[in-house]
Amino acid sequence: NWWNEALHGIARAGVATVFPQAIGLAATFDPELVGKVADVIATEGRAKYHASVRRGDRDIYKGLTFWAPNINIFRDPRWGRGHETYGEDPWLTARLGLAFVRGLQGDDPHYLKAAACAKHYAVHSGPEADRHSFDAIVSDKDLFETYLPAFEALVREGGVEAVMGAYNRVNGTPACGNQRLLAETLRELWGFDGHVTSDCWAIRDFNEGHNYTATIEESAALAVKAGCDLNCGNAYLHLLAAIQDGLLDEADIDRSLVRLFTARLRLGMFDEDFSIHPYATIPYDRVDCPEHRVLNLNTALHSVVLLENDGILPLKVNQFKRIAVIGPTADHPDSLLGNYTGTPSETWSVLRGIREVVPASVDVRYAQGSHLYLDPVSGLCQKGHLLAEALEVASISDVVVLCLGLDATLEGEEGDAGNAFASGDKLGVELPETQQRLLDAMLKTDKPIVLILLSGSALAPGQADRPANAVIQAFYPGALGGLAVAKILSGEFSPCGCLPVTFYQSTADLPDFRDYAMANRTYRYFTGKPLYRFGHGLSYARFFYQNLIIKRQNNDSDLIQVTIHNRGPVAAFRVIQLYMQTPGAGHDQPKEQLRGIRKIHLEPGESCDVLFEVQSSERLLYDEKGVRSIVPPAVTYSLLGADSLSD
Repeated sequence: NWWNEALHGIARAGVATVFPQAIGLAATFDPELVGKVADVIATEGRAKYHASVRRGDRDIYKGLTFWAPNINIFRDPRWGRGHETYGEDPWLTARLGLAFVRGLQGDDPHYLKAAACAKHYAVHSGPEADRHSFDAIVSDKDLFETYLPAFEALVREGGVEAVMGAYNRVNGTPACGNQRLLAETLRELWGFDGHVTSDCWAIRDFNEGHNYTATIEESAALAVKAGCDLNCGNAYLHLLAAIQDGLLDEADIDRSLVRLFTARLRLGMFDEDFSIHPYATIPYDRVDCPEHRVLNLNTALHSVVLLENDGILPLKVNQFKRIAVIGPTADHPDSLLGNYTGTPSETWSVLRGIREVVPASVDVRYAQGSHLYLDPVSGLCQKGHLLAEALEVASISDVVVLCLGLDATLEGEEGDAGNAFASGDKLGVELPETQQRLLDAMLKTDKPIVLILLSGSALAPGQADRPANAVIQAFYPGALGGLAVAKILSGEFSPCGCLPVTFYQSTADLPDFRDYAMANRTYRYFTGKPLYRFGHGLSYARFFYQNLIIKRQNNDSDLIQVTIHNRGPVAAFRVIQLYMQTPGAGHDQPKEQLRGIRKIHLEPGESCDVLFEVQSSERLLYDEKGVRSIVPPAVTYSLLGADSLSD
């Protein structure tokens, strides 16, 4: 069957290893780790596929064509599906997307371990409510500078087997029937030779949502001629009628059939002798096996971002008599998983994780504190009883771990987000009112507060009375995410995650959600002061840099070398980030752009050299036609992840 989901584990096909959601994978800033995750996903997909084939079961969600990764740009934190992506930066999205594709598809020169699919092509990031009729108007500069680079990288460098067309129109033409996007750019300019699939019912939208064509036959013909080979839906049941009406030639269909059967051949689906297939012997016991769980926990540990810390973390758990764990996401499995998730064999909430890592002598008390979104109307109990309980639990405890946030019912896909009021999109970056009341009440106590945010997007929790003593952004950390958070709280692991998105002060900082222009969006163009910048993330260690050297090489590339020292008390991982600035290039150019990441691990007192190379092509800026042709008047570089150390 031509459809399976695998953003962060095999979805909709029974028990599987459920890794952190894609936005959490992005927070690792670690392509190598993401590649390992994708390899495990392909292993479990292969195991499930071969088990199904042996039973003669060819049902949906049991094939080897995985509709992942989602490499759309998370341009606005209100987009409900943003947590399926790798964040707001095109460069980081491309690096992580490449790692995912290579891990999923394997390294055999003839066979695919699984077929990856880059989606949603293109210029797709809300609004969910209008996606079947929306026209994304975008300049050529923004198109080629922001919305297309990750797709180009996955095609040119990654050999991604499939591309999924988006629901929306792009500058007037439906994406799945867009000659410029599918034929001229994807195939002719980039040399894509795989297959293109539509999103589900997107071709029917040509005539029913966009009113771009008059009939379903015209829609089907337009899509095939543009290069959309496969339809999720029923539009291609009308291809014969389209041929009879003279809208399509058999040669057009033959072209798509060749692409589709080539994919199946590369997956080994027609091999009578499975012994020649490098991936055919993967046993079913590889699904959710101990080794995969170890990787899952490690990935979750690397995905957690420490935003604030006044020194309370790591918690000195041996000195506490009682810890209060409070909040609607503290023991809520859905706040671990995100959407497009598999079925975990077990889940570790933050509450369960804390009870696991603290000594038996420490009393861990739990109170829900509030509902996730709205307090239900009840005649059986007094309004505010959850808050009253939370205040009582806090009053008898030494420290409060306050868990707030969202789940996929509050931010997700159109039709799936049951509690949302914008078809899956968020109305803003503020916490739900019931959670904000809980936060306000906790901050008015005299107890130390460690705030844990579980969400797939940027939030702006109001802290009017006093700041929390520490703030952690855990995203949707996967089935073992609560254990990972607990290990970080206790100091067993030093946090090393970094924000793949900008956290804004309030919704008022955001442009019109429907406006796809990049002006004043993301760290590259935002002119205000963020709550937390892109790339931000603290550690329990203290990292410093010195001996920064920048050299222009004979091949015109820039070589940047720096020595990093760990002057802190603990061993830790750290992501060193290189940013490029082009002063004087003009207000329509990015303020800064990520150009390199290196993850290092240093013991206390240890140091290492870190090397970056920026190619001359990476210094060029995009002109108004979307061509990388502008030589900036000046180029400077800055580092994030370590402070300057005076010699």
